[in-house]
Amino acid sequence: MSGKQRVSYFYHPEVGHFYYGPAHPMKPHRLKLAHHLVLSYGLYKEMECYRPHPATPGELSAFHSEDYVNFLSRITPDNLRQFSTQMQRFQAGDMTDCPIFDGLFEFAQLYTGASIDGAIKLNNSETDIAINWSGGLHHAKKSEASGFCYINDIVLAILELLKVHARVLYIDIDVHHGDGVEEAFYCTDRVMTLSLHKFGEGFFPGTGHIKDVGAKEGTGYSVNAPLTDGMTDEAYEGIFKPVMDKIMDIFRP
Repeated sequence: MSGKQRVSYFYHPEVGHFYYGPAHPMKPHRLKLAHHLVLSYGLYKEMECYRPHPATPGELSAFHSEDYVNFLSRITPDNLRQFSTQMQRFQAGDMTDCPIFDGLFEFAQLYTGASIDGAIKLNNSETDIAINWSGGLHHAKKSEASGFCYINDIVLAILELLKVHARVLYIDIDVHHGDGVEEAFYCTDRVMTLSLHKFGEGFFPGTGHIKDVGAKEGTGYSVNAPLTDGMTDEAYEGIFKPVMDKIMDIFRP
């Protein structure tokens, strides 16, 4: 490919206005701070900037169960008592790391809509790189909240990409294992997941063993690099580069 790569940046002005609660480490306000840096450094001049659409319940149900999506759309801090059984079932509420806060469903709709919009742009060959700083909530399961994540925008974006592309490679370099994405595609050979993460000593989420390689048609398509404390840049690069080279050579996404 010749010429400058086309970069699309997706940001909704409301996405940084949500609040998980006091002392909670997840702070959507940081998304607004990141956006201000994009503006202050003039990076927006180098990108096509888009305001994403809020993902609809129907779009969310492409991966998540309808009863789970319905639960998220209805529950608020004011009606918690009506959903005590469902909160336990779906692993959400004050006794978990996924609290119920004002605007929870809207927040999930906004960050997910941005990822879906990015995938559509890629499918239509209208961009080369799609950026959504608000996305990446990789712990959410089909019917379960986990690790501050309620809707798995990554899985939904990959499902969108699979409408056009035969194979999709997902690379996760977060310190935590990308368990929600790996689980969603554990039995298919159309998506390869690569996760480099801290592992052991009770570190969340406790999954991502090197022997977890997929199942059925997906055997060999889940790749995990569990790492311990003390990892240096040089050692990390020494793992990442050869593994990525082999994946690109064999999987050819």
